[in-house]
Formats: sequence, C-alpha cells, structure tokens
Amino acid sequence: MTVTDRPGGGGRGGRAGSPQDGPAGVRETAARHALLPLRLFLGVTFLYAGIDKLTDPAFIADAGPGSLGELLGSVQGAAAPWLLDLALRAPETFGHAISLGEVAVGLGALLGLWTRLAALGGALISLSFWLTISWNVGPYYYSQDLAYLMAWTPLLLAGAPTLSLDAALAARRAGRR
Repeated sequence: MTVTDRPGGGGRGGRAGSPQDGPAGVRETAARHALLPLRLFLGVTFLYAGIDKLTDPAFIADAGPGSLGELLGSVQGAAAPWLLDLALRAPETFGHAISLGEVAVGLGALLGLWTRLAALGGALISLSFWLTISWNVGPYYYSQDLAYLMAWTPLLLAGAPTLSLDAALAARRAGRR
C-alpha cells in the first residue's frame, strides 16, 4: 500500500492532511498549527516585557517612582508573602532576573526552541506575579497573570510540534536513525 492508496493519504500525490484532501485535510492542517498563534503571542509579549523592563532604568532601580522596589512595597496581602519578601531583599537583582527570564522565555517560545522549558518558565513567572503582585486584584478574572499562567499550559503539555526549531531538531534526529 502506498501513501496515495491509504485513506486520507493525499490521493492526488499530496501528503496526508494537505489542503488538497478537502475539508478533512484543512482541518488536520489547522489542528496541527492550532498552538502557533498562542506561541507567537506569548513569545512576543514576554520578549517585549523583558526588553521593556531591561531598558527602563526606573524599573530596575532599588527604589523610586516606577521602580520594582516601589511596586513590591505597595503590595498588600500577597498569597506568597515569602516570595514578596525575597524580592524586596534585592529588588534590583530580582528585576534583572525577571527581565532576563522573560526575554529567554519569549525567545524560546518564538523560535520554538526548548518550548516546554520556555513554557514552564513563562508559567512560573506568571504564577509568581499572580501570587504576589496581582493576588488581591478582584474579582480574580481582572488579573491578567492568571490568564497568562493558563495560556502557557497547552504549550507546556504539547510543546511546539510544527514550525519550530524543536520540530526541526526532532526531524534531524529521526533522520539519523
């Protein structure tokens, strides 16, 4: 049985799931790329957020208007006060760590490189923001940090199976076998 003999195998010489297969092929192609818009959105957002923080001297400063130290000092009733206290001990270091983490997560998501690791990093950053800075935002659905945390979950579970460096590396490894 050849590829073209199989049901849904691209009867006109196309590959399985190609748009040539009609609606079923289009659905399969769309399903294969369903996480791409989410991956691109999260990648751009986190990359931009990290670069924005790194290039804002007021944010990285220990104290003063617009600084991370001022923001953290104004938080009331965090769910993880120990995390808030940790950040308040060295807000400049914490600010750099968060900023560089966001850049790394954003690049990983955009390139599709170590996507599950990038998604884990993005989820942990979002979780830390939710448990500290935005915990008292009410009702809970006003906090974007919880939504970002949930948005990272599909990428954490599925990775980036298409249009990614992860997929290219997997194909290369499979070709060596």
